[in-house]
Amino acid sequence: MSFSLKQSALAACNDVSNSVLQRRSLSCRSSILPPLVFQNNSKRTNLSLSKPLHVSAVEIIGKDKEPVIKCRAYEADKSQPIEAAAEEVKSEAAKRVKIGIYFATWWALNVVFNIYNKKVLNAYPYPWLTSTLSLACGSLMMLISWATRIAEAPKTDFEFWKTLFPVAVAHTIGHVAATVSMSKVAVSFTHIIKSGEPAFSVLVSSLLLGESFPPAVYLSLVPIIGGCALAAVTELNFNMTGFMGAMISNLAFVFRNIFSKKGMKGNSVSGMNYYACLSMLSLVILTPFAIAVEGPQMWAVGWEKALSQIGPQFIWWVAAQSIFYHLYNQVSYMSLDQISPLTFSIGNTMKRISVIVSSIIIFHTPVQPVNAVGAAIAILGTFLYSQAKA
Repeated sequence: MSFSLKQSALAACNDVSNSVLQRRSLSCRSSILPPLVFQNNSKRTNLSLSKPLHVSAVEIIGKDKEPVIKCRAYEADKSQPIEAAAEEVKSEAAKRVKIGIYFATWWALNVVFNIYNKKVLNAYPYPWLTSTLSLACGSLMMLISWATRIAEAPKTDFEFWKTLFPVAVAHTIGHVAATVSMSKVAVSFTHIIKSGEPAFSVLVSSLLLGESFPPAVYLSLVPIIGGCALAAVTELNFNMTGFMGAMISNLAFVFRNIFSKKGMKGNSVSGMNYYACLSMLSLVILTPFAIAVEGPQMWAVGWEKALSQIGPQFIWWVAAQSIFYHLYNQVSYMSLDQISPLTFSIGNTMKRISVIVSSIIIFHTPVQPVNAVGAAIAILGTFLYSQAKA
């Protein structure tokens, strides 16, 4: 049996008493550890030696009796002793379960939000106020969480809010544009168009940031653009305002991601608190524009009309869409803390599929076969893009 030695192991070997080494005629070489005398141990562990072992510690035990060298080792591609391997496996399994719970919760919350959001917009077509209420509800929830110490409040400074401002502007535009889109067209159509976000990402990164991508990335854009175009052309209830809202939302969220990556570098704020701060700043930005575009008078008239047609449950719809909007975004940012961008991108693609399918079923959205093919192609292209980008 042979063991590969690192420099740290060599140093440990050299520190062993020279008299002991001379009696046993042992010598430390750069790559081979001579045969060692091991203590008899009734407990045996089945170890795979298919990978080289590195010495992590060498010590001498026994004073009165003849000294024995005890060697601790770990596999070459591991950074911890073999004794901790079982704990690592358990930790990895627990982490996968945790990520799976995050994903399932993220998708479920997103589906529920989209359902209630569409119900509210059908009865109360004021997307600017609806968007404002979503941000206000999330901000209030987080302020209460910080005040009651349910969640630890973030430590921020002026520089943090300064770097967050462009992220908040892009987030506000993207949020309002998506809500405007869903007030004009079916939820499924909005999400089909929003699956074209990677095309905007590559376009902006190439033209404005000077980034270049592998050919596979550019090729993956073909099914994305083609699928979105096919879905748009064959959409039975096509609306230009709804289409443009989804497109503007794509562009805005691309800039949000770019600004967010720059702002998060060296930032110790957790994903949950980062999104909470983002919501608060976006609320401050959005509120005056919502008042200017729609205004309290229109809101009051529309509110009375919705209550008379729907009844008291309309209030629950508004509350539910606001609460679930914040929750699904919060969970998505918490997921991003635990996983790689590639895994997050794949999860986002699967989320869109769940939203599209569920909205078609619940709202009985008429879908032509060609339209469904276009949606499938676009979503497949998004998946291929995430793989190629990796």
